[in-house]
Amino acid sequence: MMVDSPQSVAFDDLALVAQAKQGDRSAFTELVNRYARKIFRLARHITKNDQDAEDGLQETFLKAYSRLEQFQGDSKFYTWLVRIGVNESLMKIRRRKDGKFVALDQELDTGEGTFVKELRADTENPEEHYSREEIRQALSSAIDSLAEAYKTVFVLRDVDGLSTEETAEALELSVPAVKSRLLRARLQLRDKLKRVLGGNGHYAQNHV
Repeated sequence: MMVDSPQSVAFDDLALVAQAKQGDRSAFTELVNRYARKIFRLARHITKNDQDAEDGLQETFLKAYSRLEQFQGDSKFYTWLVRIGVNESLMKIRRRKDGKFVALDQELDTGEGTFVKELRADTENPEEHYSREEIRQALSSAIDSLAEAYKTVFVLRDVDGLSTEETAEALELSVPAVKSRLLRARLQLRDKLKRVLGGNGHYAQNHV
């Protein structure tokens, strides 16, 4: 089975954007279908609320559609979309009446992350399954405890697979800032997982 390369997907995105700019709504619908899941997950990381994440998802694509002419193709469409998604999600938090601070990216969808894939064996007995589930929960808790500045960088870079440059562009940070935050996030996750998992700490060292 052939898999599209990132370059071909990016080129395809540009073609779809061009069609959408010409009034082809089906082209924009294809872009929505392609990235809705990732944007929802990102919004859920930031808001930690399914309803706010759903609202943020809709508002992200509505704003993207209304601002489509502003996208000039200087970056990947998804990078541009992430920037809108982050801003819309943060706006949802600021509008909350309770005024409580909500940290970014508190829940990691490890079903698509690199960690579970790396830890999973072709076959596993119940003891191995329990260990994997224990690691999944420990990883989620560890990410939950990361400082706000590190969480979004970690999710975009290590979970969604954006490059360092794309992450910097999406979050309007410098490349050195992204590298520094990512390193701190990885080191903190490794230390937290080693403390929590005890004898299984080698997983944290090998996979974070």
